[in-house]
Amino acid sequence: MAVESVTRERVEARLDDLVQENRFLVAVVFPAMGAILLVASAESLLPGPLNFNPYLILFGTLVMRLPLVAGVAPLVDRRAMLAMIALTVYSYAIEYVGTTTGWPYGHFAYGIDLGPMLLGKVPLGLPVFFFPLVLNSYLLCLLLLGGRATRWLVRLPVVIAAVLAVDLVLDPGAVGLGFWAYDAGGAYYDVPWSNYAGWVLSATVAVGLFDVAFDRAALVTRVQSCPFMLDDLVSFVILWGSINAYFFNWIPVAVAGLFFLGLVQIDRFDFAVVRTMPIVGEKF
Repeated sequence: MAVESVTRERVEARLDDLVQENRFLVAVVFPAMGAILLVASAESLLPGPLNFNPYLILFGTLVMRLPLVAGVAPLVDRRAMLAMIALTVYSYAIEYVGTTTGWPYGHFAYGIDLGPMLLGKVPLGLPVFFFPLVLNSYLLCLLLLGGRATRWLVRLPVVIAAVLAVDLVLDPGAVGLGFWAYDAGGAYYDVPWSNYAGWVLSATVAVGLFDVAFDRAALVTRVQSCPFMLDDLVSFVILWGSINAYFFNWIPVAVAGLFFLGLVQIDRFDFAVVRTMPIVGEKF
C-alpha cells in the first residue's frame, strides 16, 4: 500500500508539472486552434480525412481536460470512483434513450462521429465531453459562493443553473458546426427548449453525484491552491465563444462572457496562463 501511494503521488506530481509547464499551450492554443479547425471542417476547407476527424476531436478534448484531471486526481478515492461509474452508466443510458426515443432532450441525431460510437448511437468518449462541464461549473460556483456554498439548498440549484448555462453556449455552437441536429429545429438557434429540460434532469443527477463523490472542503482547498485547475473552463470560453461568434450566435457569446467574468472574479482568467509562455530567446 505504501509503495502504491508513493507511485500515485509521483504520477500526480508529474502530471501537475506537465500541465503547469504547458498552461498556455493547453488552455489557449489548443482551444483557439480547435475553433479554427472545427469551423474549417464545417466549411469543408480541410482535406477529406481531416474534416471533423473524430480522433483529432477526441484527442484535442482530452488535452484540454488535462488541467481538470490533474487538479482533481489527488481527491479521487473509492467513493468518487463509484459515483463516477454510476454517472458513466447514467450518461450512456440517457444518451442512448435520447437518440432512440427523443426523450428527454427532443429528437436529435449526431451529424458526425465524435470518436468511436457505442452501439452506433452514443460517443464512447461521452464522459470525457460531459463530466468536465459539470465539474467545472461545480468548482466555479463553490469559489464564487464562498461560505454560502455550505448550504446545499443554495449550492445545488446554483450549480445546476451554471451547468444549464454551459449548454446555452455549447448546443448552439455544436448545432452550427453540425455535430448534431434536432429533427424539428428549435427557437433557440435551432435548439428546442425540450433539450434544456433534459439538461436540467441530467445536470441534477450529475451535480448530485459529484456533490456526494468528493469532500467539498478538500475540493475547495485543492482548487484554491491549484492555479490551473479551472483552465479547462478557460478553454471552454475560448473554444465555444469563438465558434458561436463565427455563427453570429450572440446570446451564447454573451453567456460565455458571463463565465469569463466569473473566472476573472476568482482570479482565474487574468491571462495568468500567458505568463507561462516561454520568452523568445529564453534558454531551457
